[in-house]
This record gives sequence, structure tokens and C-alpha cells, in this order.
Amino acid sequence: MEQLLLNIHFSSEKSLENFVIGNNYETISTIKKFLNETNIQFLYLWGVEGSGKSHLSEIVKKNNILVIEDIETKNNIAQIEAFNLFNDCKEKNKKLFITGANSPNNMGLRNDLASRLSWGLVYQIKALTDSEKKLALLNHARQKGMSLNIKVIEYCMRYLKRDLHYLIATLDALDNWSLKTKKLITIPLLKKLLAEKD
Repeated sequence: MEQLLLNIHFSSEKSLENFVIGNNYETISTIKKFLNETNIQFLYLWGVEGSGKSHLSEIVKKNNILVIEDIETKNNIAQIEAFNLFNDCKEKNKKLFITGANSPNNMGLRNDLASRLSWGLVYQIKALTDSEKKLALLNHARQKGMSLNIKVIEYCMRYLKRDLHYLIATLDALDNWSLKTKKLITIPLLKKLLAEKD
């Protein structure tokens, strides 16, 4: 039981294949080019929390590309270091991927750093709508062969953390517990799982 609950906190390996694109086709297409082509050196990606920046950063890191996440959280010294790293990458023709909560000029960053971040490609990653998240959860359940009522997913959407990977991991834990206890996936079973987690 404890292991099933822990699974809620650990999502599967991140890949472009399991990233739910939503209204981000151009952005994801550009990230694919950034990973595979030599003519794109800098890419700055911004969006709200839960939009998928960490998922995409992990994919970029696996391709041995330098990544700076959440640039808006960096203090003045860290921003100077980021500025110097940017210049070093430019000089050595290395790639650099940076994420933030907003566009470079809208976060109160040092002017020199904001200017550098605007040099390369700048894309906003748009968060999924509730309808897109619900479809993603339904597709995930269908692919796993899970038998559940849409009301279970609606309950998750209404009462749980809205991060898609957390929601998927919760469904997976619920599916595992359902199989282990030989009980149908229902809202009461989900409530019991969540009560145990707390």
C-alpha cells in the first residue's frame, strides 16, 4: 500500500512522446529542431507553473544540453553567472535552454541578462485547458485498459493538484490498488487511497 501511494509522487520517464501537446504544436516542433539541428543555439521557454517546462527541461538535459530552469528565481549573483554562461555558450557554439515564468523583459531580471535571453528563440508554452487534461486522462486510462467512470476523472480534476503528471500518477496508483484489492475503480476507492496518503 505504501509503495502504491509513493507512486503518486513519481511519474514515468519524461519524453516528447508522452508530453501532451495541447495548443503548443509550434513550440514542440521548435524544441525538436533545437534538439536535432545545429543552427538553433539558444531557446528560452516561458509559461505558468504546471505548463510542462520541467518535463521539457528534463528531455533537453538528456540530450546533453545545458539547462537553466526558473530563471526568475535566481538572485543577482546567479543572474550574473547565467549571463556569463550565455556568453560562454555563444563563444563556444554550445546550446543553452532556459525556462522562466514570463517573457525575458517581464520578470525584473538584470537588463543585460534579459537582453541576452531575447537574442535567441523565445516561446511561450501554454498550459492545457481542463478539457485537454480530461481528454489526456481518459486516453491514459484507455491505453492502460482501465475500467472507470468519467466521474472519477472529474473528481480528480475538481479536488486534486492540477498538475497533469500528478493526476496521471494518481490514476496509476488507483489502478494498481484496484487490481491488488480486486475492487472496481470508484470515487469511494479514490477517496480511501487519498485518505491513506494523508
